[in-house]
Amino acid sequence: MITLVEPHPRFQRSYLCALEEFAGEHRDGDGELVLPADDGFGGVSFTRDSLEDPTEFAALCAFRIGDARPSSPRPAGWVPCTFLWIADAAAPDTYLGSISLRHELNDFLREVGGHIGYSVRPSARRRGIAREALRLMLPVARDLGLPEVLVTCDDTNVGSAAVIEANGGVLEDTRLGPGGVLKRRYWVPTSPAFD
Repeated sequence: MITLVEPHPRFQRSYLCALEEFAGEHRDGDGELVLPADDGFGGVSFTRDSLEDPTEFAALCAFRIGDARPSSPRPAGWVPCTFLWIADAAAPDTYLGSISLRHELNDFLREVGGHIGYSVRPSARRRGIAREALRLMLPVARDLGLPEVLVTCDDTNVGSAAVIEANGGVLEDTRLGPGGVLKRRYWVPTSPAFD
């Protein structure tokens, strides 16, 4: 069983171990974070090495939590986002992955990014964790006033497509994304199937 929690410094060791597991593989919204300064945003730089420092790791947690507030500074083109970590309910300091809910869609998100993105560390995959994390995030989206959310995945990512479809996702279409990658675009209702 899993739970969704706000980023917290108690996950530092487990989070850093997960970064090693990913070993350069793409992960949605997680891992190292380097964003240059621009108008109204001071920039951040959280690297693998800097996250060894507990103060830096706590700053990463605070940055992720703060991103949900509409008033928080963010890079141009970014939207407010609720960012949660997936934890093992039986071992609450164990980081299993992350899931993010973008509160609105801009042009890029409408095309290929969607409202929700998730990433599960390699050692925790194929256990239903992503499916359950998405299910748990849907009421959060509903509470933000979103009757449905756009969730996308690479056309070749059969596992992610199955996660989305298991949560009621209806395929709208497939579009060409950055780098020529085909993206499946699903709309997922945020209301429970059986009210």
